[in-house]
Order: sequence, then C-alpha cells, then structure tokens
Amino acid sequence: MNRLHNWRRAEIMLLFLATAMPLSFGVWQALLNNFVIERAGFTGADIGLLQSVREIPGFLAFTVIFVLLLIREQRLAFLALIATGIGVALTGWFPSTAGLLLTTLVMSTGFHYYESLQTSLALQWLPKKTSAIWFGRMLAAGSLASLAAYGLVWLTSDWLGLEYRWIYMLGGGITIAIVILLWLLFPSFPQAHSQHKKLILRKRYWLYYALTFMSGARRQIFVVFAGFLMVEKFGYGVGDIALLFALNHLLNLFVAPHIGKFIVRFGERRALTVEYIGLVLVFGGYALAESATAAAALYIVDHLFFSMTIAIKSYFQKIVDERDIAASAAVSFTINHIAAVVIPVLFGLLWLASPAAVFWCGAAMAAVSLLLAQNIPALPGQGNEVRIGRHAGAAQKIADAT
Repeated sequence: MNRLHNWRRAEIMLLFLATAMPLSFGVWQALLNNFVIERAGFTGADIGLLQSVREIPGFLAFTVIFVLLLIREQRLAFLALIATGIGVALTGWFPSTAGLLLTTLVMSTGFHYYESLQTSLALQWLPKKTSAIWFGRMLAAGSLASLAAYGLVWLTSDWLGLEYRWIYMLGGGITIAIVILLWLLFPSFPQAHSQHKKLILRKRYWLYYALTFMSGARRQIFVVFAGFLMVEKFGYGVGDIALLFALNHLLNLFVAPHIGKFIVRFGERRALTVEYIGLVLVFGGYALAESATAAAALYIVDHLFFSMTIAIKSYFQKIVDERDIAASAAVSFTINHIAAVVIPVLFGLLWLASPAAVFWCGAAMAAVSLLLAQNIPALPGQGNEVRIGRHAGAAQKIADAT
C-alpha cells in the first residue's frame, strides 16, 4: 500500500500528463507541413493564417479563470487534454482550409488550456528550491513521448503507408486513452493556497510579463517558419521531418534534466543569457543557410534552447504570491500569445518577399530578450523582483555589492 501511495503523487501525475500531450501534438506537428502542402495546397501565407488561428485560444487563455469557477483545475486539465486529442484525431478528415481551421481551433483550445493549467498546478505543487529540476524532468518526459509520436509517424507513413487521416486518429486516440487512465488512477490532489478567480495584472511582475511576451514571439519563428523552411526550401519529406523531430527530442531527453540543475545552481539570469545569445546566432544562421544539413543542425540547436525557458517559470515561482498562481498563469499565456496571433500572418506575408528577413527579425527579438534577462536579480523573491527599478529589493543590492 505504501508503494502505491508513493507513486500516486502529484509530481508523478504531472510527469504522466507531460507525456500525454506530445503524443497527439507531436503527430499533428510532424505531419502538418507536408499535409497542408500535399493535400490542401497551402502557401506561406496560408500556413501563417492557420498558425495565427492556432494561437487565438492561447491569446484567450485568460478565460480559463472563469471556467475554474465551475471546475477544479485538475479536472479541467484532464478535459483540456481530451479536447486536444479529439482535435488531432479529426484533422486528417478535413483537408481544406476551412476544415483545417476548425480542427486546429479545437485542438488548440485544449492545448492552450492544458498548458496554462499545467503551469499553474506545477507552480503550486512543486517545491520552489528544486522546481527547475522537476520542470526539466517534465520536459524530458515530454521529449520521450514526442519520440514515440515521431516514431509512430515514421513507421506508419514510411513503412506501413497509412493515409494521413489514420495517423492523426492514432495520435489523438492515444492521448485520450492515457488521460482516461490517469483520471481513474490518481486522486484529486489538494491545493495549498486558495486561488484567486479573477484576472490579475501586478506591476511588480512586469519583467516576467515582458520575458513571456518575447518568448511567445520567438517561439513562432521556430514553430511556424523553421519547419516550413525545411519542407519548402530544402525538400524534406514526412519521414525526414519526423526523424529530425525525433533527434531533437532524443537530445532533449538527456539535456533537459541537466538544464534544470544548471538553473538551480547558477540562477535564472545566467541560463536565459546563454539561451538568448545562442538564439541570436541561430536565427542569423537560418537567414544565411543554403545547405539542408546546416539548416537541420540549426533546427536541432534551436530546439534545445527551448529547455532554457524553464528559467522564466522558476523566476516567476520565486516572486509570485501563491494565491496569484492560477490567475497569473492564465494571464501570462495570453501575454505570450499576443505576438503569436499577429506574427504568423504578418511574417507569412513577409516570407513571400524574403524568408531571410523573417529570421533576421527573430534575431532582433532574441537580442531584446537578452537585454531584459539582465534585469533578473541574483536572489529573486517577493519584494525583490528586478535588479534595477522600483521593485529591486535589499537582498539584490547586497548580492550586487558582494
């Protein structure tokens, strides 16, 4: 009985949930560029429109606060994952612009609600001193699931020759099945602090909001246009893309836990500094790349830097009032997606004129993020949110003096 209770912990459930999402989203992502080009005849402008629609639920993620008036966070996280699986399972049956916009909207609503809730629950349940390590483990678990998803795509497309619709159904169906099992096996976990059920924007969180906004903008360059570059310019097929994604996550499986330890040891500012300097170089590389191999190498490095964003969550956990976590997680997702709603459409049009210009804009975004990250204090906490500014605390002044 003790062993049973030992594994039926909140941290373990978070790890399992972290595997459920990538099994469907990984399939959706790996197939998307080839599916829309081969079946729907998409151009760069079309894929930009689709990706902007995909980000609308992220922009509206703050509405999760109002839903939480009716449903507990843990249960709503389960329902959001099921919605994600349904959206993915239906994608292959509607190879048209209208059909893809509809199924993407269903998938994305579940995806973004879940991501907001996962962040909120993790910040509430994980210990502050070691949360970065647990976030690293969650990323590693997600990478393992993504490997399974890309392996499924490679096996079913290249070896079994299945149509897109059946691969999408497998990916979505597996996620739904896992969530149902978790719902049955794990108890309803208590929350240490009653969460505010209203929208919250606090001035002292401004640096977190700014970093989150820039992170959302940077992410679109990778998610929307880096993959599209591989297919359109360098002619990567479905199997090639799946193998490239698999390599990304295989490396991340080993790197992510170590990044969590790096953040715990050296702090959030240093981790984000490494990430943003690297991204300036990576985006510049995309703009100049003429070799498929070089572009693939940049893509792998780019993906590895995503693990560094753990530092933003770790920083916020240290400065936030525990009662603000759920509301702030939802609001931060909306902030993260303000740029995400606009960038795919605008940059999709820019892509038609100059793909390189899209990536130079990404390099500029990374440079702005680098400047913002320098304002994270050595010892972040409530009353010590920034190094320079109104909310710089005494602890930071002592750390800077020594």
